[in-house]
Amino acid sequence: MQLSLLLLSAGVLSPLASAFQSPSPPSASTALNIQKVVLKDSRGNFLKQKSVPVASEFADPDFAYGLPGRLAPMGNFDPAGFARGKDKNTVYRYREAELSHGRISMLAFVGFLVGEKVEGSTFLFDGQITGPGIDHVAQIPRFGFFAMVAFIGYWEYQRALFGWKEPKTGDDWWQLNPGYYPGDFGWDPAGVRPQNPADLEAMQTRELQHGRLAMLAVAGIVAQELTDGLGI
Repeated sequence: MQLSLLLLSAGVLSPLASAFQSPSPPSASTALNIQKVVLKDSRGNFLKQKSVPVASEFADPDFAYGLPGRLAPMGNFDPAGFARGKDKNTVYRYREAELSHGRISMLAFVGFLVGEKVEGSTFLFDGQITGPGIDHVAQIPRFGFFAMVAFIGYWEYQRALFGWKEPKTGDDWWQLNPGYYPGDFGWDPAGVRPQNPADLEAMQTRELQHGRLAMLAVAGIVAQELTDGLGI
């Protein structure tokens, strides 16, 4: 059960991976397909060639500013209209939040299952943390709790420095750095990031969908444990 707490903490830190590398200027990494279009005048004479984003299997340039995540049969799914009429910065912040919570939830789901499975059989905190996973944080010794909060807070601060503008004026509040792409901190130690734009788009969509499912799963686990007081 102690592992549940650690994995939950790791989930919080997952989106902060950029802090483990030296800061570098953020760069856009959208995998939206680009098509070259030839522009001509009324007489058919060549004017110039222009690159235009086009819809693909997982992204639509006319929806959410081309962010991947579109999946059949739902397509451009936004029944509540969260992205409707919003500027690019706002939509990107929404996606950043969704990815962060999805990454946390994926690890939290594993943390609940593994942590409760090894209850009392690990060296962490002398095996004193017991019960359902939702009760673990309240059982952490005071020093361990504040150490965990400080550790997470530090890397959250580093994440803010990487992705957000410094709020010097009112116009800078809640503004992402130019070129920053939601969830992309340039951290890929395993080298799993595809180089092909289409493959990258598919991977980004898979991560998004798995995160959405994990958020629902963790919500279900928490609701069950609050209801019956038992572990999974």
